[in-house]
Amino acid sequence: MKAVSQIPDFCKEKNFYLQGINYSLVMNRILLLLFICFFTYEASAQRTAVISSSLGVVHYVGDLANEKYFPFSSANVGSAITIRDFLNNPKKTGTKFPIFDAQLRFSWHRLQYDETAPLGGNAGNELRNYKRGLSFRNDLFGIETDFTYNFYINQFAPLSKLKMSFFLLGGVGMFYGEPKADLFYGNATPSNRYYFWNDGTVHNGPENGRGSQEIQRDGIYETNLRDWHTEGQGYSPEGKHFNTYSNFNIGFPVGGGMRYFYNKYLTFSAEVNYYFFITDYLDDVSDVYATYDELNAMFTDPAQNEMARYISDPSGKGTNGNLTTASRRGNPAMMDAFSYISIEAAYKFTWKKKGIYGQ
Repeated sequence: MKAVSQIPDFCKEKNFYLQGINYSLVMNRILLLLFICFFTYEASAQRTAVISSSLGVVHYVGDLANEKYFPFSSANVGSAITIRDFLNNPKKTGTKFPIFDAQLRFSWHRLQYDETAPLGGNAGNELRNYKRGLSFRNDLFGIETDFTYNFYINQFAPLSKLKMSFFLLGGVGMFYGEPKADLFYGNATPSNRYYFWNDGTVHNGPENGRGSQEIQRDGIYETNLRDWHTEGQGYSPEGKHFNTYSNFNIGFPVGGGMRYFYNKYLTFSAEVNYYFFITDYLDDVSDVYATYDELNAMFTDPAQNEMARYISDPSGKGTNGNLTTASRRGNPAMMDAFSYISIEAAYKFTWKKKGIYGQ
């Protein structure tokens, strides 16, 4: 297991403020809304609930990409557990299948991209963004509440006859994830850093350096990118306090799909969702490289300063440390997002709520 070098105390501070938004307060209000929706079924005497599990493919969409249009090579895995139909009381509504419905979803999505990885037969400098050479992985955990509009052929039909329906959904959720990177072979020290050569190979020393050997990246994402202020996030010339982005973020899922009613209890679904966010740091990339002055102020230890420069610019070709000539790392006008295409299996639970006489 890799041992990460000690991080300065100021880097460990948790800050939930970004651009005037109190994320802690927003998160608490969203969680309150989610649980109010979830427990409403007791007040409405509901007697049904559908619990489902899904597995699917995640495509990260953000600042990192070697593709020109859509980053298909970012495909990764995701899953979710969903509770729905808990607001419906068939006895009161007269419908077994409500047109409008609410659902509570707990999810995990792995976002990942590596601009140094070969793509379509191309490698090294043949790749569009190889010289930038950025990479990350973010395991994003979320809780969201969604509202769906269902298209039924006949909403009063029994389940044995109603075999298929379509739906649209939209919602809001709170998500937590830490962008990390695999930037060291073994312990996270300057001597164990990777060197990305122009031909696309990875070595343990500078290009054409004497004694350098080709190595394989170990696949351990040991570097928490947020701690290293890769774009000088929160730099203060006075040196009083260093703020950075929050790992808690608000997301807005929209999508739709199709459901197939196998029987009165079991349902299979295919769903496509797209998650919009109001942050550009799910991948730790947004604007320009940190300048050396900024990194010098935040990392006074020579070893940590050397690591901070490398973590911000792994290829060594992105910037010379001068703000006036720093290459752009990302596009701050484009917020991060991801898509989730999934297959779901759901089971419907039903029960009767007893009256005061036990009936």
